[in-house]
Amino acid sequence: MNALLKLHELGQSLWLDNVTRDLVQQGGLARYIKEFYVTGLTSNPTIFDKAIGAGKSYDEGIRVKSQAGKHGESLFIELALEDLRAAADLFRPAHEASDGVDGWVSMEISPLLASDTKGSIRAAAQIHKQANRPNLFVKIPGTPEGVPAIEESIFAGVPINVTLLFSRKQYVAAAEAYLRGIERRVAAGLNPRVASVASLFVSRWDKAGNEMVPGEMHNRLGIAVAGQVYKAYLDLHASPRWRTLEEAGARPQRLLWASTGTKDPKASDTLYVEALAAPNTINTLPEETLRAFAEHGSLRGPMRQDDGESNAQVARFKKAGVNIDELASRLQREGAESFVASWKELLKRIADKSESLEGAPKEFARSAR
Repeated sequence: MNALLKLHELGQSLWLDNVTRDLVQQGGLARYIKEFYVTGLTSNPTIFDKAIGAGKSYDEGIRVKSQAGKHGESLFIELALEDLRAAADLFRPAHEASDGVDGWVSMEISPLLASDTKGSIRAAAQIHKQANRPNLFVKIPGTPEGVPAIEESIFAGVPINVTLLFSRKQYVAAAEAYLRGIERRVAAGLNPRVASVASLFVSRWDKAGNEMVPGEMHNRLGIAVAGQVYKAYLDLHASPRWRTLEEAGARPQRLLWASTGTKDPKASDTLYVEALAAPNTINTLPEETLRAFAEHGSLRGPMRQDDGESNAQVARFKKAGVNIDELASRLQREGAESFVASWKELLKRIADKSESLEGAPKEFARSAR
């Protein structure tokens, strides 16, 4: 049986960690849905920067919007939402079949707002309104400044994908922000069913940690931290606090494994997919990782529900000199900085294309399709 089907039957959702105009318009995404059991996707500034710079698929859209007076961030958001609305429509059957649990796409707020709580709240509300799709998450980073924005956005009824989480501590802070937002909705007599996912980045732990420990410890830290977070996720949803909200009609904030493409060429290209198989979670896969697991992946069984082995592994890394809390903060900070760099490059690319395309004749526009 196809390994992807086994994951699907285990109860794990498989989402694509990519979106491009060609993928959506030329049938690639529809094929992944039909043949690879993909039920959602995520995007980020780096993904869009690569997509827009890869060819001419976006040129006509940039030209038309530029001539209409759009520029910079507003032009990009319209461009991105065109792709994401089309993708959301392809996932609508999965969304409806799962009663809103699955079938989601995600759009990031400007990474420049990572330290701006009020700006993040406004941007999330605007993207949610502008997207006009019931199955589109707005991504807010789980930074200290992002946590209150997550709570306020959930209270306002905006579905949120909490991004850039790296540790149990960071996950718990994001999960509690979600709970507070739902609790406030219940207290205000509002519908408590506001969807959310919490995205833990995994492979970046190993990219950083491998430099600090001997070879026999390589590519083990990310999975160990994921085990700790998974236990916290299970404990939270077994707690009286959650049970009270569940009885009021709330849905769990699902745990999402992000950054699951293997970065070490010496390691298995399906390492994180096999290690992070767990029911009621989501794994976002780059296209090459998705295809690799379909071709030669194997399912060893679901993740352990206790964190004894994970805690022991993390303790080994601490003994080897790795400061876990410090590294988690560094990874979150570097992740935010990376998205800012991609965002600036993306806006520069769009500005350059706008300038070169704005006066292009219609013949050029047709050839750019």
